[in-house]
Amino acid sequence: MGDNSGRQYEFGPFRLEPEEHLLLREGKPSPLTPKAFELLVFLVSNPGRLLTKDQIMDALWPGSFVEDANITVLISSLRKVLGKSAIDEPYIQTVPKKGYRFTAFVKSADSGETGQAAATSTEAAPVSAPPPSPVPLRKRTAIPLAFLVFVLSASAYLAYRDWPAQHTLAVLPLRNLKHDPNSDFLGFSLADAVITKLGVLSAITIRPSSAVEKYKGREIDVAKVAADLDVDTLLTGNYIRDGDRLRITYQLIGVRANKILSKGIIDVKYDELLAVQDNVSLQIIQGLKLDLSPSETARVKPDAPVNPLAYEYYLRGVDLMASHNFPLAVKMLEKSTTIDPNYALAWAYLGQSYTSDATFELGGRERYRRAQAAYERALSLKPKQLEAETFLANLLVDTGKVERAVALLRDAIASNANDAAVHWELGYAYRFAGMLQESVQECERARRIDPLVKSNGSVLNTYLYLGYYEDFLRNLPDAGRSGFYRFYRGFGEYHLGRLEQAAADFDRAYQEDPTLYTGIGKAFSDAIARKNSEGLQILHEFEDEIQQRGVGDPEAFYKMAQAYAALDDKESALRMFRSSIEAGFFSYPYFVRDPLLNDLRGLPEFPRLLVMARQRHEAFKKQFF
Repeated sequence: MGDNSGRQYEFGPFRLEPEEHLLLREGKPSPLTPKAFELLVFLVSNPGRLLTKDQIMDALWPGSFVEDANITVLISSLRKVLGKSAIDEPYIQTVPKKGYRFTAFVKSADSGETGQAAATSTEAAPVSAPPPSPVPLRKRTAIPLAFLVFVLSASAYLAYRDWPAQHTLAVLPLRNLKHDPNSDFLGFSLADAVITKLGVLSAITIRPSSAVEKYKGREIDVAKVAADLDVDTLLTGNYIRDGDRLRITYQLIGVRANKILSKGIIDVKYDELLAVQDNVSLQIIQGLKLDLSPSETARVKPDAPVNPLAYEYYLRGVDLMASHNFPLAVKMLEKSTTIDPNYALAWAYLGQSYTSDATFELGGRERYRRAQAAYERALSLKPKQLEAETFLANLLVDTGKVERAVALLRDAIASNANDAAVHWELGYAYRFAGMLQESVQECERARRIDPLVKSNGSVLNTYLYLGYYEDFLRNLPDAGRSGFYRFYRGFGEYHLGRLEQAAADFDRAYQEDPTLYTGIGKAFSDAIARKNSEGLQILHEFEDEIQQRGVGDPEAFYKMAQAYAALDDKESALRMFRSSIEAGFFSYPYFVRDPLLNDLRGLPEFPRLLVMARQRHEAFKKQFF
């Protein structure tokens, strides 16, 4: 928090005395909670400066993880106590997506120095730096205080009004006006192509394809969709295919001003689909007046020509992946790469479809082998391709190579710091290695870039591992979207002791989508119902299939160990616990506190397994931290 000993501050009718822990309003105490008081001191001692949420967290909760909501609550309580300034403005200004600024004129009562309330720079001090001292100004008694407050506050407002915005954009699936099932795949896959194209830009935050997939074929209420996706700009459009012609009509809408920023018609031959993403991407860049760096300009230039039929199969594969039809997606993408083996992006998505098929459909070791080969082919064709690097890192984590994944992801972040998916993937890798606070921090960084990143297909398991069960449930995507999410809702309820609701979610998830994870959930449900033999049969069948096919998901193995323990099969629980560690899930800090393994702790082998996990965890920590 910095050294405020002996300092006293005055602003408006208030006097702040940090050493005495007093806030006085016209001489009368105004009560504040300790943390709210601490935050006020931090704000007042840095008047006019933009203080980011990370800086506030480091100042108030050093070395600890807390939710952003804690800051919001404290800011709200301070505003209630402080009221508004002499010009009817709040003392604490919210800078959207960035942080907060104390806007009032501040006088250091003990020294006669005053603090400037309206810094014009948007840059905050580095998070690791100590809080800066108030900026001193000489006292000017000839200017009435109320007038000076007005001038400074007005200057702050005008400066803030003119700052360039960080645009947030959602590219919605195009609507098929002809309702031709054979061309329906174009609506989502063309939107995904534009999203992929623009994802490398730092001046714009673009919502991922998984966040907009739910709008396929739907009527759009612009204001409602923009609020749902938390964006200020939408690209909407429709298309119609007529023989070998494709016509696309689109609008780029500035939601806040309710203004069309750009619109147009793209009329191309069907075998010129690749030109669509380049044309639309260029219109978005021009419509938003984005200022690109030379490297960004190079990265969004038109792609090299791709065989038209190969590109069509690529688009079909992307659409099928969004629908979680991984086996058929594999077939479409294999056709794409066979027809045109030089299209790097098709290889990257083929690798991802192999990986998903290997895990969720129990495709096993052969699918993992093909996935890695596909990623390597993509990167040989286009080094540093972000999609291939991110997908490959996920495969490396799932197959026990966490250290390689972290090195790859850190390198990717160095040149793609504004990509939420890369930060989220790094958080995923960290939790496998037991770096739990670091895992949460990376995932929260991802969410600050893109609040909808939790809908990307993963879940923040680290909350479970830290014992934050309510936070885990609150941050889950809608359970209705898939059996996978419904399983996790049941899993969170199970940890909280809500067994009846947990069993209902486990059963429904397995009924709707019988996969490895939902099968584990069904075993937990059988344990709740005391149907141990039925639950054990499910787990043994999955374990046999995992061994035969070489499925490599060590985090799932650990959940199987937990389920075996719940079914009172300690021998099988220890076996799967060992398999999990050996396969690359070595989250030691979680293991030592996990309540679901308490019945195993007295067994002779359990301490030996903890030692195995601890050694790799500590080696990882030494290598990367």
